[in-house]
Amino acid sequence: MVRRSEDGGNTWGPIIKVSEGINGGGLTVDEKSGDIIAFVEVEHPPSKLNTFRSSDNGKSWTLSEIKILPDKNGKIPSMHMNEHGITLQKGKYNGRLIRPSRYYNAKNSSERKSLYKSKKMWEGQYTNAIYSDDGGYTWSVSAPFPANGTGEAAIIELNDGSLYYNSRRHYYNDGNNHRMRLIASSINGGENWDNMYISSALPDGPKNSDYGLMAGLDRIPYTEQDILIFSNVDSDNERKNGMIWVSFDGGMTWPLKKSIDKGKFKYSSIAVGRENTPSEGFIYLLYEFGDLKNNYAGAKISKFNMSWILEGKEIDNFIKQY
Repeated sequence: MVRRSEDGGNTWGPIIKVSEGINGGGLTVDEKSGDIIAFVEVEHPPSKLNTFRSSDNGKSWTLSEIKILPDKNGKIPSMHMNEHGITLQKGKYNGRLIRPSRYYNAKNSSERKSLYKSKKMWEGQYTNAIYSDDGGYTWSVSAPFPANGTGEAAIIELNDGSLYYNSRRHYYNDGNNHRMRLIASSINGGENWDNMYISSALPDGPKNSDYGLMAGLDRIPYTEQDILIFSNVDSDNERKNGMIWVSFDGGMTWPLKKSIDKGKFKYSSIAVGRENTPSEGFIYLLYEFGDLKNNYAGAKISKFNMSWILEGKEIDNFIKQY
C-alpha cells in the first residue's frame, strides 16, 4: 500500500493498493526516468519476489519484469526491510540505481521460522546491495557486507562519489556484542564493501539487547557538504526514546542528536524532501510506535527541518569544524 501527499506531507490521499504480499523495504526512485520501483515479496522471505513500477508519481502501479543475477556465492538476496534505494549522481556510476538487500540463510519462509532462534541461521545471514545500470530491469548483486549476521541496512552516496553503508547486526557470534552500527564503504559504485568498522556514536537498538534495530538514514542536501541524518533509539533496555543524530562530515562524527519520541520507538525510515516540490527543505521520519495497550500501535510521521534540529545554532559553525 502507498499513500501520496501533494502538499509536503501536511495531508495525505487515500490508500493505493500496489499488491498483496510483504513490502520489501523502501522505494527506489530512478532520478533519470522519474519511475518509482517497489519490491514486494509474496510472504516473509525468503520467498518469491515481485517488482512494481510507477511512472505517474505513485498514482498507479504495474508489474515489472526484472532479472536479479546471483551474488558470488550463487545466492539471490531478499529486499526485506531495508532503507530506500538511491540513484548515484557522481562520476562513472552516474545514473546507477542501488539499494540495500540481504541474504537469509534459509531456503524458504518455513525453514527460516524453524531456524529463527538458532545460531546457524544468523551465522550464515549477511547484508549486501543490488544495483542496476539499465533503469532497474537487470540487477547485479554486490559482494557480501564483510560481517555475517547482518541485515536491514542503508546506503548513502557522499560528495566524493564513495558510498557509505550502515547496517544493523542481528546476531553477534564474535564474543563482543558492541550494540553499535556496523559501517563500511565502497569506491566502485557498491560492487564491494570495504573498511568495515563499528561506529562509536550510533547505537544499534537498546544497549542491553543482542538483537539490533532497523534504522533510518539519509543525506541532507546543503552545498557540497556531506550532512547525514540517522534515526534509532537511545535506550538501555527497551525499544523506546527515539532520537536523530546528525553528521557534518560524511558519517565520521555525529556531534548533534535530538529527541523525537520518548515513548516506544521501533523500526524507522528517513527521507529528505525533494528539490522544487512542497517537501523541499523538510525531513520526514516514519516510525513504528507503541502504547500502554499495544506494543505495536501503528506508525507516525514526524516532519521537521534543520532549523528545528539546530535550535538557533548556525549550521555553518558546525561545517567549519570539518
